[in-house]
Amino acid sequence: MGKSKPSVAAVTLAALMLASCGGGGSSSSTGGGPVTVAPTPTPTPTASCGLASRQAFAKAVIDEWYLFPSDVATGVNAASHSDVESYIDALVAPARALGKDRYFTYITSIAEEEAFFTSGSSAGFGIRMAYDPVGERVIVAEAYEGAPALNAGIDRGTAIVAIGTGSGTMRTIASIVAAEGTAGITNALGPNDPGVSRVLRVSDPGGGTRDVTVVKADYDLDPISDRYGAKIISEGGRNYGYINLRTFIASANPQLRAAFLNFRNQGVTDVIIDFRYNGGGLVSTAELMGDLLGRNRNSSELFSQTSFRSSKSAENDRHFFTAQPESIAPTRIAFIGTGSTASASELVINSMLPYLGTSMTLVGNNTYGKPVGQIALDKAECDDRMRVIAFATGNATGQSDYYDGLASKITNSCAAGDDPTFPLGDAREPSVRAAIDFLAGRSCTTRIADAGAGVAARRSVAPAPAGPQMLVADRPSAAQRELPGLF
Repeated sequence: MGKSKPSVAAVTLAALMLASCGGGGSSSSTGGGPVTVAPTPTPTPTASCGLASRQAFAKAVIDEWYLFPSDVATGVNAASHSDVESYIDALVAPARALGKDRYFTYITSIAEEEAFFTSGSSAGFGIRMAYDPVGERVIVAEAYEGAPALNAGIDRGTAIVAIGTGSGTMRTIASIVAAEGTAGITNALGPNDPGVSRVLRVSDPGGGTRDVTVVKADYDLDPISDRYGAKIISEGGRNYGYINLRTFIASANPQLRAAFLNFRNQGVTDVIIDFRYNGGGLVSTAELMGDLLGRNRNSSELFSQTSFRSSKSAENDRHFFTAQPESIAPTRIAFIGTGSTASASELVINSMLPYLGTSMTLVGNNTYGKPVGQIALDKAECDDRMRVIAFATGNATGQSDYYDGLASKITNSCAAGDDPTFPLGDAREPSVRAAIDFLAGRSCTTRIADAGAGVAARRSVAPAPAGPQMLVADRPSAAQRELPGLF
């Protein structure tokens, strides 16, 4: 996606690939870049923002665009649903039962989503959090520059052991979970509105416990951290490029260009791409990343392909490699992934596989498994944006069947941990260490099991992993859909 197609009476939609967390405790994803399509028929604009009108709008979009039309429920009574979201859930329930749509189809705010995908604008503490059931605490996986938590000295590896609205209302994480489950933690953190204040009792990585008051505020997420997001790791007389892309948003494009230009100028061809917390985003940014990895590809070689339902096949698209001034010709790539790696991140990994084969690896854990993406159709007068699964993505060989994650597609994958006691990008951190070992030609001791832990949590085919898991909001914001664990 990422290109516009001229058409008569066209309606501009935004195609996305992201990962998120839906209601009812189930995981979900969404998916990226602008694409212009011509809905037929286009839902009739109406000045009414009543529930019935909004529900009718959602159903019209699903009826016209949903990728799995035979898996839409019939006979659903809109009047029996008190909101738009539950009505959508009922309509697409058959597809969800088949594992095709894990809360990827939903309604959201136009204003909120556009603010995020343009500049990463969000509100909150600005940290990604995971619940550790063994230690009965919350672990900070990542903290964003310019956001309240990092400004208060809370960074990766910090543990939150209690939460309160003030010093006299502190509750331990253990007591919250015992009473309310993990949903109680997200409730205790409060709404993601500027001005919301919480007292957090934190245990710092270097030792010591302190109470700190943090006030939620608006901030812009930097997609590539100035602290560790793009750098060259030198070891054993060799240089390895390292890039940690947090999210595929428009403001990442110039940062990606700058990072790859530095790699190119320094002759780097062995690259670590850290997608461990990247839930996806704009397809157009994913295509740019492919182009930046395609200096030795030509314009007849396919990076990715997008396929709509048969009635919308005119919208099918293919993206061929288009070398950029900053492009490099990679010899080997080590992708770092986890169950939070989804959609646009998986698109990049899957699309490079036909060209690199065993010269690339997946390090860490299995990815989420989302080979589909959404378009969006707006009911602007109500600030409603209907996100609907409308297309599947595939690589040059047509591979697009990785609902169980990409581990089974990459035969030389390598299992590695995610140790928050080390900064991201640190050569001592287990996943970065395993990635460097692969690039240096050293063998891996343990492979990622096919359809590993990530799919267990999604489809209940095996016990969920015992390690820390990203916290998810019951009603995620646009930012939280792309960045599970963000608060």
